[in-house]
Formats: sequence, C-alpha cells, structure tokens
Amino acid sequence: MNISPDKSTWFLFVQGDLNVFSSLFKGYYPSLHNYGLKISGDIELTEDCLQDFFIYLYEHRESLGEVNHIKSYLFISFRRAIFKKLKETRKFLSLEDTNEKAIKFQFSEAELAEQREFTSIQKSTLAMLLNNLSPREKEVVYLKYYSDLKTNEIAEIMNIGYQSVLNMLQKAFVKLRASTEDETIRAILKKS
Repeated sequence: MNISPDKSTWFLFVQGDLNVFSSLFKGYYPSLHNYGLKISGDIELTEDCLQDFFIYLYEHRESLGEVNHIKSYLFISFRRAIFKKLKETRKFLSLEDTNEKAIKFQFSEAELAEQREFTSIQKSTLAMLLNNLSPREKEVVYLKYYSDLKTNEIAEIMNIGYQSVLNMLQKAFVKLRASTEDETIRAILKKS
C-alpha cells in the first residue's frame, strides 16, 4: 500500500513534528496570504487571521482528521477562517453577504507579470478585464490559474458543485473573450 506524500506529511504534523509544521507554514503562508488578501482586501486582518489559523492548526492538530491533499485542505480551512473573521469584524453583514458581496477580489498587475512577460499597458489592460468579472468568477480564475488547484479542489474550497466551477470558468472566459473582441484591447494584448 502506497501512502501519499501529503498523508505522511500530515501524519508527522499531527504527531507534533516542528520541522514539518515549519515547512507547512513557510510553504503555504504566501499563497494563503495572497488568497486571504484577495477575499478581505485588508492586509492586517489577513495577516492576523492567517497567524491565528496556523496557531489553531498546531494547537488542535491531534483532533484534526486525516488529510489527503494538504493544499486544498488549507485553502478550505483558511477560507472559512477568514470569512468568520470578516463576519466578526463587520457585524452588520450576514455570512452570505461576506461570501458574495464583500469580497475584495482584485487582480494586480504584479500577479499578471509573474505569469508571463507583459508590457505595462498589457498588464493594466488584462487586470482591468479580469477585475470586470464577478467576485465569484474572479475567485475561480484565481484558484485555478494562480493557485494551481484542480476543479474538484476549487469546488471543495468554495463549497459549490464541480459543475458550478466549470460553469463559472466558462462564463468568465465568455466575458473575457467578448471583452477582447474590442479592436483596441486586442491590439494592446497582442503587443509583445
């Protein structure tokens, strides 16, 4: 019987291996931080929540269940933690409001530059096009293409169906395709 690397890493973490905890923290902190910042739009809230999240994980490690895929587990759990924190800090919002309307999800030119060499004008144009998507569409695109998560993992993280993820991606691409039909935008994006 083969045990996946994630399962063995998680087992060591649950047993209290500080080196494994340190590598989980160092390995996932940046991507969780970026994701949390996209949701909250508040760097201080995101950092506080992320630190509390890792402390909670370590302190409650023995009561945590088995984990098959660490990355998706951390994204799911951190997403819940940040929504809970947002709900606490914005008492007038319901959880549904926090999930749908209060998400500050925005793409930056710097993120786009990491994916490919773009000119400054191309980066700002592409960021504008992506930021015109709905918050949920932006989140799906971010998780799929910037966090390298699989469709089933995204469905778990966002607590929606697999087909809903595919539908959102499709809608996002339809909107992006329609936006790039403008000759000016097409000319800007083609420049290299």
